Amino acid sequence: MYSLARSLLFRLDAETAHGVALKGLDLAGRMGLAARIAGETVDDPVELMGLRFPNRVGLAAGLDKNADHLDALGALGFGFVEVGTVTPRPQSGNPTPRLFRLPEAGAIINRMGFNNAGVDHLVARVRASRFEGVVGINIGKNLTTPVERAVDDYLACLEKVHAHAHYITVNISSPNTPGLRNLQFGEHLDGLLSALRERGVRLDGDSGRRVPLAVKIAPDMDDEEVGLVSQCLSANDIDAVIATNTTVSREAVAGLEHADEQGGLSGRPVFEPSNRVIRELRRRLPEMPIIGVGGIDSGETARAKREAGADLVQLYSGFIYRGPGLVGECARALSEVT
Repeated sequence: MYSLARSLLFRLDAETAHGVALKGLDLAGRMGLAARIAGETVDDPVELMGLRFPNRVGLAAGLDKNADHLDALGALGFGFVEVGTVTPRPQSGNPTPRLFRLPEAGAIINRMGFNNAGVDHLVARVRASRFEGVVGINIGKNLTTPVERAVDDYLACLEKVHAHAHYITVNISSPNTPGLRNLQFGEHLDGLLSALRERGVRLDGDSGRRVPLAVKIAPDMDDEEVGLVSQCLSANDIDAVIATNTTVSREAVAGLEHADEQGGLSGRPVFEPSNRVIRELRRRLPEMPIIGVGGIDSGETARAKREAGADLVQLYSGFIYRGPGLVGECARALSEVT
């Protein structure tokens, strides 16, 4: 069924198809058909970060930036759904076209630029949602905020989403906001994370509930850089790490149509780079929960992420290419891993 829908959607430009598909899922959800489209939900509960996940397969941030489609996506059998990236103020993102498919490589290039309706809109949509599963909210900074003042934007988002998130992800690894990846290293990272942890502890105390903090990192780091990031995550009592975001490398797609477009590359070409980072994180952070992302397009590749060291996985590009059936396929495959 999805193969027919995909053949029609892929006749549209990528961003238009994205919007049409989400509206179609919303309609299916209102008609009570979303769960039927996805198939039987896999019950494989796991407890991490003090949260109970119904299964180990989540939706990565970026697909539903504003939580406008949370109910429909939540009905597809995901163990958790991450929405965002959201910024304090609304912003339109980069000029179009800014989303490109590379079907020969099972890949997508995007330079969306944190286009979103702002944190107040997202919070209102999460509050209005009927989805009862685990919701992560991914936060970032506005384009016009200087990197040296980025902490202000992250703290503003943290304050507003804390009461409505099961966990919060700090996105410091998108390649589409100039200077953002500089926050992954050294004093920038330590200053940001220490401020967020301090504010998070205060908010946890005021609310009487602990909201875990996760950090999403890039695949374009060598082992030494991963080690430095690991030290900072541990020192600031971060609850989980998401590995990884998109890559700026084009080595795996050289010569393909759209390969020279600027932006982050996701999908199959990121599979092994992300696994390499996961393995190094697991070696250095044996107890920290890791959420593995990048190139998962089958149950087999989901298992490989788990074997590399990930506790949970997230889908994005594979979900675009394979459709809702991939959720159950991956969840069942992971349920069989001992």
